[in-house]
Amino acid sequence: MSNKIRSEMDELRRRLQIVNDLNGAGAVLYWDQATYMPSGGTAARGRRMATLTRLAHERFTDPGVGKLLDALQPYAESLPADSDDAALWRVTRRQYDRATRVPADFMAEITAHASESYDVWTHARPANDFAAVRPFLEKTVALSRGYADFFPEIDHPADAHIAEADYGMTVAQIRPLFAELQDALTAMTDVISRREPVDDAMLRQAYPIDAQQAFGEKVIRAYGYDFKRGRQDLSPHPFSIALAIDDVRITTRFKERDFNEGLFSTLHESGHAMYEQGIDPALAGTPLADGTSAGVHESQSRLWENMVGRSRGFWRYYYPRLQAAFPDQLGRVEEEAFYRAINKVMRSLIRTDADEVTYNLHVIIRFGLAMDVLEGTVSVADLPAVWHARYEEALGVRAPDDRDGVLQDVHWYGGLMGGSFQGYTLGNIMGAQFFAAAVAQQPAIPEEIARGEFGPLHEWLRANIYRHGSKFTADELLERATGGPLQLGPYLEYLRKKFGEIYGEL
Repeated sequence: MSNKIRSEMDELRRRLQIVNDLNGAGAVLYWDQATYMPSGGTAARGRRMATLTRLAHERFTDPGVGKLLDALQPYAESLPADSDDAALWRVTRRQYDRATRVPADFMAEITAHASESYDVWTHARPANDFAAVRPFLEKTVALSRGYADFFPEIDHPADAHIAEADYGMTVAQIRPLFAELQDALTAMTDVISRREPVDDAMLRQAYPIDAQQAFGEKVIRAYGYDFKRGRQDLSPHPFSIALAIDDVRITTRFKERDFNEGLFSTLHESGHAMYEQGIDPALAGTPLADGTSAGVHESQSRLWENMVGRSRGFWRYYYPRLQAAFPDQLGRVEEEAFYRAINKVMRSLIRTDADEVTYNLHVIIRFGLAMDVLEGTVSVADLPAVWHARYEEALGVRAPDDRDGVLQDVHWYGGLMGGSFQGYTLGNIMGAQFFAAAVAQQPAIPEEIARGEFGPLHEWLRANIYRHGSKFTADELLERATGGPLQLGPYLEYLRKKFGEIYGEL
């Protein structure tokens, strides 16, 4: 490498570090708003977050960045595709070309609106007050369409948002995949609903919240979540946020009479966080220091939450310890009864509480609604009623109010509409594929989990997924780690085997 090229690479990294620092500062403000900030601070917080967004966008889209990318193109293209410098150039080029289409003031407007909308939603949901958020959601839809207008070559307005979250995927690709999955899951749900229901009453007893939190923390420490580089707090909607590779925080929420809520939210968010903590430090401060897509990120949270945390092997080790923590509630409950209870399949209203079989039906409903709203076939005013109708059609249930209907998820009230839900289902599909590959390469993993040993699985994931950050696209990462493209088969096989053992052949 010539001195000129090294100087240009160093200058590119310096500029990207500044952008990363501005985005990290904005993430701190978001985390604070979602956890501890007094509600009176919303207006100032929205303004400051918008300022940081504008500054980061202006820095990133500065013509000087484009000139460096142009100058470095021959060098980058001469390197192996998996080298850090080649990947940095490739990903930065892609993001720069997209970002330069969108004015900084427009990005700042999105951030300010999202902050205000989120605050209104935190009050509107418990009050069952869709009218309060309706004008904000209408503006969200307008901004979402406006963002898509900067990309006139796309086939669907949602494609602009999907490209941000799950690069390489489009509405045209996702719709048939989701249709095939919906047919399979609906058939499974119909069969299970005719079988004897599982008793989960033991999960609805009073579980002291401090004891729930202590137990969950022990588990995620064992998983490998590093509390020296992270922390856990409470928020209305659980989330994980990376302020830096060495500062990755999670939040969760607890209900005293719903054991599943707190523990599995904790396991879920720790999966996201371990991904970020596992990124190669050499990528810090660059666009590569991030998960490669929403779907891959979700594959890790759902893998640790469900394929590990709801597995028989996991509870073979942890159930005696859980009984010791909650002797009055579980002392006389058999392990098998508890295992069946935490894996109970039932038609329900709440996405985050849904079992593994019906969960994706919730996601598919939301994805479809977002597409319809962006296409203009469903208005924001009609969204609550259409939500209820879709739930009755797909799951046979109807929420008694909007609190557990259209107000249920924060996504449309804290960001744009169109690219936020597909990643959940793509993640479930990918998670099964990654886990199957890990076990195929290291067959002892299930027994290690049953001994409370998570290091081998964690290390496989770190080596094959985490350390790469966003060096590779989701398709490239799947090919490298599993030897093939995205496949629905491993996920359906996993579900049929696991729930066939509980409910009978599916």
